[in-house]
Amino acid sequence: MLRPATKDDFDFIFGLYMHPAINPYLLYEPMDEEAFQPIFEDLRQKGLLYVYQQGETAIGMCKLVPQYHRNAHMIYLGGVAIHPDASGRGHGETMLREIISLAKERGCRRIELSTATFNHKAIRLYERVGFKKEGVLRNYTWFPSENRFIDEVIMGWID
Repeated sequence: MLRPATKDDFDFIFGLYMHPAINPYLLYEPMDEEAFQPIFEDLRQKGLLYVYQQGETAIGMCKLVPQYHRNAHMIYLGGVAIHPDASGRGHGETMLREIISLAKERGCRRIELSTATFNHKAIRLYERVGFKKEGVLRNYTWFPSENRFIDEVIMGWID
């Protein structure tokens, strides 16, 4: 089940964003809880942050960022992660199918995302649920802690 994040999800969301196996693929540099708290609250209060759970157990997360005006038919999907302890069990595909269903319910005709060009596991997952590669964004993401840029592939799902 995909649901909006609540205040009670802070520890889970923080743990995913800062997990060493997940953090290199997400937006935020490593930081402590105090520094992450205002980011979490901003995302939560804007209704952009979602938790994917099975039963009562939180397994994954994502951000769904609606677009406006002439782009109101689109939503940006970011911060996609499944906890490593639940990896390899089909949760990513199930979560993405729920995201697509929710987007369609909201009248969305396009979902777009970007991911590191070397994140082959995620790219294969996105392609399995219908996303297509649309191009490469060169030097798109900056990693200050590593003093380097990475290229990202832009992908889109179209209804």
